[in-house]
Amino acid sequence: MLQRAELTKYFKSTLFIPQLKSKTKDAVLKELLDLFVQVKYIRNRDLVLEMLHQREKLGSTGIGKNVAIPHGRTTATSDVIVAFGRSEQGIDFDAIDKKPVHLFFMVIAPPHDEGNVYLPILGSLVTVLNLKKNRDKLLKVNTFEEFIEVITGES
Repeated sequence: MLQRAELTKYFKSTLFIPQLKSKTKDAVLKELLDLFVQVKYIRNRDLVLEMLHQREKLGSTGIGKNVAIPHGRTTATSDVIVAFGRSEQGIDFDAIDKKPVHLFFMVIAPPHDEGNVYLPILGSLVTVLNLKKNRDKLLKVNTFEEFIEVITGES
């Protein structure tokens, strides 16, 4: 697992949406994925979208407690990348607890990532998000700086 401060280096302000426009599961996947495309972290949007859909067919990445972490590996990126989006109204994401999801973390990684950090990033996110106080704070963040403070544990 990564230290919380180390986890922050995988977040960028260009991959942060404090208020998602999406109203459906598919739209959220596309909206977050489009962030990666805009900043040229993803070479083939359709390939990655298909990978994410296949991953969701295996079982929803809605892990409960109003959180979803859509993730997967693809040749369309050369680095591990993470995007965050928040939905105030909540979105039906087929979460395991059947509740709407408000907090989304999309994690995309190459087939083999340097330092093998893909799984430690997922584990660290789950650890941070398991704490209700962190989820409550993330529901209120409006700026990237506020978001990073929650991730590092400084707020």
